[in-house]
Amino acid sequence: MTLSLLQFARADDTRGLALLDDQGAAIVSGYSDTLSLARAALAQGVGLAALAQQHRSEEQIDMAEVTLLAPISHPDPAHLLLTGTGLTHLGSAEGRDKMHRAAAENPAPTDSMKMFMMGVEGGKPAADEVGVQPEWFYKGDGSQLVGPGQPLRSPAFAKDAGEEPEIAGIYLIDEDGSPVRLGFALANEFSDHVTERGNYLWLAHSKLRNAALGPELLLGDLPQDVRGASRILRDEQVIWDKPFLSGEANMSHSIANLEHHHFKYDLFRRPGDLHVHFFGTATLSFSEGLTTQEGDVFEIEAAPFRLPVRNPIAIDRPTPVTVRSI
Repeated sequence: MTLSLLQFARADDTRGLALLDDQGAAIVSGYSDTLSLARAALAQGVGLAALAQQHRSEEQIDMAEVTLLAPISHPDPAHLLLTGTGLTHLGSAEGRDKMHRAAAENPAPTDSMKMFMMGVEGGKPAADEVGVQPEWFYKGDGSQLVGPGQPLRSPAFAKDAGEEPEIAGIYLIDEDGSPVRLGFALANEFSDHVTERGNYLWLAHSKLRNAALGPELLLGDLPQDVRGASRILRDEQVIWDKPFLSGEANMSHSIANLEHHHFKYDLFRRPGDLHVHFFGTATLSFSEGLTTQEGDVFEIEAAPFRLPVRNPIAIDRPTPVTVRSI
């Protein structure tokens, strides 16, 4: 049976935690958020799912009467880091290669294709080996994370507001400095693909954006083969709809290899920190020539997640930036 955790807010703004299974969403008594439950599980030496089931109450929540939140949060957003990897999925190089080849007008393999082939050849090492490192990027801290239904805000200076349907791993760093995977979330790793297309070295700029998680923290292992759909709605009408694939069966890297190359850095093993790490995608509307606009709604769904990721686009007003000296 698939188990997920949900963080929610009641009408009076009090917070709660629920365990979602085939019977519905039952309140986890004694805990109001995922982080508190995870810390208790580590302190007691038990699994997160086991502790959630132990505290599963008979009281069910009506998901239509509460506000579902992102499934992970930290009281200090600076201690939640958003990062990710690209060119990790079979087929993920096609759109990127077209983008950079057109810019370079050069028949030689692009850096994107070279990186992708390195992953195909060395991204799934044996259990006792270290594979090739993937492309890596930073998206921001917890202030950049938006929850279900909340707008993905694109900066006024952005050239594009594009979706990236993905799976994200959710991690807590234990007191001994070891990363602990809490589970997985369905995600939209929002990016600016026009900026990236201008120059590959602008990839870092293109990723400094909001990111959205669906409401579920999927407990346990991620299925090998994850199949879903990514669509865009404009004025409540679907203008783009395409299936997407994830899970290791559809990836050029193993999840363990992606995790190793993120957490090998000491600064990402700071006790108490949370990490949301995006594993990449091969499906982009931008690759098919679609330009999004303010008010468009992204909708991403995939089993075994029961609930979708659904967020509208909002465009921020220009913000003057003045650097002062003292």
